[in-house]
Amino acid sequence: MADKIRRALISVSDKSGLVEFGQFLADNGVEILSTGGSAKALADAGVPVTEVADHTGFPEIMDGRVKTLHPKIHGGLLAVRGNAEHDQAMADNDIAPIDLLAVNLYPFEATVAGGADFETCIENIDIGGPGMIRAAAKNHDGVTVLVDPTDYDTVKAEMQANGGATTLDFRRRMAAKAYARTGAYDAAISGWFGEQLGDSFPSHLALGGTHVQTMRYGENPHQAAAFYSTGDNRPGVATAEQLQGKELSYNNLNDTDAAFELVAEFDEEAVVIVKHANPCGVALGANQKDAYLRAFSCDTESAFGGIVAFNRPLDAPTAEELAKIFLEVIIAPEITDAAREILGAKKNLRVLRTGGMPDPEAGGLTFKSLSGGILLQGRDNRLIQDQLNVVTKRAPTDQEMKDLEFAFTVCKHVKSNAIIYCKDGMTTGVGAGQMSRVNSARIAAWKAQAAADVAGDSESWARGSVVASDAFFPFADGLLAAAEAGATAVIQPGGSIRDDEVIDAANEKGLAMVMTGMRHFRH
Repeated sequence: MADKIRRALISVSDKSGLVEFGQFLADNGVEILSTGGSAKALADAGVPVTEVADHTGFPEIMDGRVKTLHPKIHGGLLAVRGNAEHDQAMADNDIAPIDLLAVNLYPFEATVAGGADFETCIENIDIGGPGMIRAAAKNHDGVTVLVDPTDYDTVKAEMQANGGATTLDFRRRMAAKAYARTGAYDAAISGWFGEQLGDSFPSHLALGGTHVQTMRYGENPHQAAAFYSTGDNRPGVATAEQLQGKELSYNNLNDTDAAFELVAEFDEEAVVIVKHANPCGVALGANQKDAYLRAFSCDTESAFGGIVAFNRPLDAPTAEELAKIFLEVIIAPEITDAAREILGAKKNLRVLRTGGMPDPEAGGLTFKSLSGGILLQGRDNRLIQDQLNVVTKRAPTDQEMKDLEFAFTVCKHVKSNAIIYCKDGMTTGVGAGQMSRVNSARIAAWKAQAAADVAGDSESWARGSVVASDAFFPFADGLLAAAEAGATAVIQPGGSIRDDEVIDAANEKGLAMVMTGMRHFRH
């Protein structure tokens, strides 16, 4: 147990709960040191406070850049209580111990997110704050450090329960939280600087995030999991407002992100249904309800318990259709009042409003963990290399070309090896995540037949469709499987040593084929 807290230094940009906390400390006989706006807010509320400049005998200088960088501050925070040499140094230099530090940092992340210019962002890099936080956290045996206003009530309870002191366990937990905060803060600065300099892969990688949610479990019940926000304001599941429903699970977040990123690719009214991170139905439509019903018809079985994403405000007629089956999550840029009322009857259904759509062509980085490392890469934000190149004797018709572009867009968001059949602006069969491309083509054809069977059609939905492949056909067998299923046109990146063999097979079957020059593996 440390000694009773007798002196505190408070310097905060987020003044939530500041006055109440300061009044509590003052009522408990704690001397309060403070700076700038914090000192003014406390004084205006009648809380006794001493300006740091009066405590140190040194004025704030350089527009406030130098105010807490002083031996009387850092000595008061770092002095080891009960250490004779430290006690003597304090006495010799008129340094008083500081037992509690409450600091939250200049709002650098919010400044960047608000689109501020370079100089404004630089001015919002806190220097004294992180220095004091790290000093107090290092000396947590004798000093309590607070970096989050939500901890004020907890420290008040600690002091009330322990005669004005705090416990070592509490101080250690607060020290760990303090270092996590300064680490995330430095990561944000490092990442921003890298963006300014065009340096995506620095010599040292700093990652930071803010805890949003601890989940019941991860992908499976035996795996612990939590969700952290990076502060990126890209519209999506991480920034969405949840309007109703149960807490989002690990798999919900992962699948919803996949669905919303795909639906954002389309300028037209589009609907995407995702199951286990793969789209099971994607469609354009004359209206939203039409688009949804077309997407649903592609795989009515897999859509059960799925995620549905929209790129337009969700309307009431579509909501009525959504309410007919069990779904996990619905996500849209907006939800109309009428749609909310309809979906409100399904209390467990998670309904998310993003307020906007992500830019599919925007830059950024994606991460993947390995044992002992991290893979870092740029976002897959392009579709084709330069232009579509017709490589067969027959060129696609205008309708085939529209469907080819639609199919390849969907293909970009399907796990490799990916084969997609599409017709008239909707998927008709999806083959995902297979070890061989020909098996993906066969599975997608089987799905197209199953969809036709459910609809009561006598002919497979692969008949008259186009087919997209996320990577080149290493042999002609995958293309021949698609031709056998009834596809009439093919889109693929090209680049195989057997491209000529594949082109010859397409010509022999009377297929039109275009090459994109760009692959879209997704693992």
